[in-house]
Amino acid sequence: MPVLPLLCTLFVVGVEQTVQWRYGTAGALGLLLLSVGIKARRPAMSSAGAVVLALLVASPALSS
Repeated sequence: MPVLPLLCTLFVVGVEQTVQWRYGTAGALGLLLLSVGIKARRPAMSSAGAVVLALLVASPALSS
């Protein structure tokens, strides 16, 4: 039984759940755009996902 793919899958699911819990639907959308853009080799899509995630992470610092 391949243990490494199982561990990688569990890690990805854990990160996805943490992002959705912490940043809500916008975080899940940003993560989805980033991952689909990387897999499809579409720089515009992955950049949009990265910008969404960066804005969500930086929003508490920007609002102060």
